[in-house]
Amino acid sequence: REGLPAGLSWLPVFERWVTAMALSPARALGPWQFISSTGYRFGLRRDRYVDERMDPVKSSRAAVQYLGELHSFFGDWTTALAAYNCGEARVQNIIRTQRINYLDNFWDLYRQLPGETARFVPRFIAAVLIISNPERFGFTLPEPYPPLAFDTVTVKTPFKLSSLAAKLGLDPAELVFLNPELRQESTPNYDYPLRVPAGAADRAVLAVNDLPKWIPPEIETSVHYVKKGDTLGAIARRYRTSVGAIQRLNGLRNPRMLRIGQRLKIPGRGLAASSAVAPSGRTSRSGAAAGN
Repeated sequence: REGLPAGLSWLPVFERWVTAMALSPARALGPWQFISSTGYRFGLRRDRYVDERMDPVKSSRAAVQYLGELHSFFGDWTTALAAYNCGEARVQNIIRTQRINYLDNFWDLYRQLPGETARFVPRFIAAVLIISNPERFGFTLPEPYPPLAFDTVTVKTPFKLSSLAAKLGLDPAELVFLNPELRQESTPNYDYPLRVPAGAADRAVLAVNDLPKWIPPEIETSVHYVKKGDTLGAIARRYRTSVGAIQRLNGLRNPRMLRIGQRLKIPGRGLAASSAVAPSGRTSRSGAAAGN
């Protein structure tokens, strides 16, 4: 409806298999892989209760605006896709260094783009060609799922989705799946359009009135920038916390994978114990030192 090429609708599949909570090493989140600043720019709300980058409908609307803006700026879809992958500033800087002004589309630039982006665009084009005509390329693809069926009810108080699920006789995972943007698996303390299974709206409206109010705990955090030789174990000792707490707060799957300059949120007030600082370059059992 917005006039974009239909093939762009496959970007979430190609990026992160349409996983609502997919988080990249660059902190891009959701099916369309928005970083927080770009999400804000295109109207995606983020607070202690919600992160709309994880909502497939809201993030898709934002992606339509963003892709349209990139195309208007760069003039062709391959360059717009490159900018979507590595950032428009990166592509602009490369174009600016071109000696010949008119050599500024993706195929002129790709040797100077980051390796991931140089691969991303042709691989995405190939994927769309295969999806559009799988038999031609020897593929058999499954039938797509039918559109999601759900009702929407407006709620005004915070409560856990598990509490509502118990009242309605549902699996809590069903409500979580329908409302992936809810960070705490609870509704916020303002008007919120909650999705419930189709046919459950009336029962949900009645059940909400009897649910206990839930307030998320206050989480005090500080910030640590990874330096050469840092390990999660050393950082945890320095700030008198645990490796597991830092992993959970930052969504780290592998405690051994730290990058110099990486921004880590530290639970608690982050008062460093100077005597616990690990010597630069030393590794510990909880992970390899950054930069080694």
